[in-house]
Amino acid sequence: MSKHAFYLDVDRCSGCMACAVACMDQNDLEIGAEPTAWRNVFKVETGSGADARLRYVSIACMHCEDAPCIIACPTGAIAREPGTKAVKVDQELCIGCHSCSIACPFGVPRFGVEGTMQKCDLCTVRLENGLEPACVRACPTKALKQGDPNAISQDRETKAAARLAAGA
Repeated sequence: MSKHAFYLDVDRCSGCMACAVACMDQNDLEIGAEPTAWRNVFKVETGSGADARLRYVSIACMHCEDAPCIIACPTGAIAREPGTKAVKVDQELCIGCHSCSIACPFGVPRFGVEGTMQKCDLCTVRLENGLEPACVRACPTKALKQGDPNAISQDRETKAAARLAAGA
């Protein structure tokens, strides 16, 4: 199982884009260049009139347990990193065929200016040094979290139970 997962609390996300900017800064991605950021924030509008709601969803690579991009890569350029279990692209092996991007249900891997695929690497250098990924660190509302999937799930269950108990 993956040692790391992202969690987004959509009730807290303000759509400020700090996570995307931090991603661009951490990975030396330029504004206007492709890929623009390995984390993107999408605006989701639902309802109408008094029931209208506006929410934001911050999405990056999910570092899936059964990552279809790994299976689709014909050269083995996409693989799970042994330490953090992050799904990473080896630029030396990538031939830029787009198979990983086509296979990914989120369309995460993107064609970069170097002619190879690029994607979120979970800020493995930061993780290896005991730091949070840049996107998580930059989130001013603490809507974005990263950690052990089981711990995140347990935390969410505890908070949901507390809300239910408070309402009873």
